[in-house]
Amino acid sequence: MSRPLRLVIFDVDGTLVDSQGDILAAMTAAFERADHPAPEREAVLGIVGLSLDVAVPRLAPHLPADLHTRIVGWYKEAYMGLRAQTGVAQSSPLYPYALDTLRTLHAVPETLLGVATGKSARGLDKLLDGHDLRSFFVTRQVADHHPSKPHPSMLRAALSETGVAPENAVMVGDTSFDMEMARAAGIPGIGVSWGYHRPEALGAATAIAHDFRDLAGLIDDIWRAPA
Repeated sequence: MSRPLRLVIFDVDGTLVDSQGDILAAMTAAFERADHPAPEREAVLGIVGLSLDVAVPRLAPHLPADLHTRIVGWYKEAYMGLRAQTGVAQSSPLYPYALDTLRTLHAVPETLLGVATGKSARGLDKLLDGHDLRSFFVTRQVADHHPSKPHPSMLRAALSETGVAPENAVMVGDTSFDMEMARAAGIPGIGVSWGYHRPEALGAATAIAHDFRDLAGLIDDIWRAPA
C-alpha cells in the first residue's frame, strides 16, 4: 500500500531565514519617519509573523489608524531598500542546515513542502529567488490573501491546494502565532528554538526542534505516532 501524501509547511522569518537585522532597522526607520520613538527590540521581534497591518497597531496602539497605515508603508520602503543594498543572502541568511533539510524532505516523493508567512507575495518571491528555493514549495500562502496569523486560513488553503489531510501535515515555525495557527487548523506544530519567540512561548507546539538537523526525525515521529 502506498503512503499518503504528506505536507510540511514552513514559516519564513525566524524559521528558514534570519532577517531580524533588516526587520529591526526597517521598523526603526519607519517610526523615525513618524516622529515617534522606535519600539524596543524584543517588542519588534515579538510581532514578527503577524501581518504588518496587525503588527504595527500592536506596537503603537495609541497612534491613529492613518499613521499606522503610513508606518506600514514606510517599513516596506525601508525594508526593500536595505535588502537591495546587501542582497537577499546577506539580508536574510538561511539558518544553518536549513537548505540540507529542505533537500532531504523534498527528496521523499510523498512529501510536499509549503510556506505560510506574514510576508507579502512580492517579499516572499524576492526571498525564494534570492536563495533559489522556489522549486521546493508547491504551495505558498502569504499575507496578501489571508487574515493574519494565528487565523488558520493560510493552513486551510495549503491543505486544500495539495489535497493533504490535516493529520498528514506539519507546521514548522518559531512563534506562538505559528503554533496557535497550526492548532486552530488541526495540524501538529513543531516549534523551533532558534527563532524570535522563546521556546517557552510555544506552548501549542507538539514538539520543539533545537537544531535543523533534528527536524526530519521529529516530523517522522509525529507521523508515526498513533492518532
